[in-house]
Amino acid sequence: MPQPTRVATYPRRIRADLARVWENVRDWEHLPWLHRSSFRAIFREDEGEWGWRARIALANGREIRLELVIEGLRYVSRTLEGDGAGTEIWTRLAPVGSATDIEVEFLVPGVSAELAPKLGAAFTQLYARVWDEDEAMMRRRAALLARRELLGALPQEESALDLGPAAEVRARAPFEVKLAGRPFRIVAAGDALFAHSTVCPHWLGPLESAADGALVCPWHGYRFDLRSGRRCDTDSPLRLLPAPRVAIGADGHARLEIAAAQSLVSGPPDAKNTSKVISSSISKNECSEVPRT
Repeated sequence: MPQPTRVATYPRRIRADLARVWENVRDWEHLPWLHRSSFRAIFREDEGEWGWRARIALANGREIRLELVIEGLRYVSRTLEGDGAGTEIWTRLAPVGSATDIEVEFLVPGVSAELAPKLGAAFTQLYARVWDEDEAMMRRRAALLARRELLGALPQEESALDLGPAAEVRARAPFEVKLAGRPFRIVAAGDALFAHSTVCPHWLGPLESAADGALVCPWHGYRFDLRSGRRCDTDSPLRLLPAPRVAIGADGHARLEIAAAQSLVSGPPDAKNTSKVISSSISKNECSEVPRT
């Protein structure tokens, strides 16, 4: 194989500490979700303290086999098979207080002097977007981990929150409210009203509504049943974070009541997925039928 050519170097300061950056580097399963414009699915072959290896389906329909190996304060992503086989992308990390400086070096075999600048510009543009997306995820996760008191049991002494006449609440749903300093989304499912946390119990990402009415996190594609709080596609111990019940009073008003909060016990906010296959296009149907909100 020809000697690789350095086509570009991409330096950047990431506004996240070294712990969050390493966590992100090791997290192979977010690729087809957080970076869905580049990746369609990932099939893990192996992982350990050394790094991970996987087959990756790209957004363009092609597939590559990639290995990520950690060496001290740097790591390398090697394309083993597929487009760009032999390419090595080295990333060096340097902690700077609560931030991390990175320097990414792109080494590609068999590139002509004429093509190198164009290829380097394409790599730099891709990595700028990927790190933008990663940085936003790491910053949100760090901010919520710093406020762990908002992830546990709801305070029973909090007063009920009057949402207004139930008919008006149903017409206005979905909408978000805060109670006890925590964000909840109010959704209507038929004649019933539900409240759910907008924070995913996996990595504390944002929860959104899926086409089948389940709740899905766009970071890793984890899906949860609105009624039971359980994950839809696995026997995982993860549950939606505790949420108050929407009660209809004698006066016809809908209220959030913490005293009657659902007992949804979640797993740790850094639980790992044990599945080997993650795809942004896999359809799961193990959730209750709830209208999309």
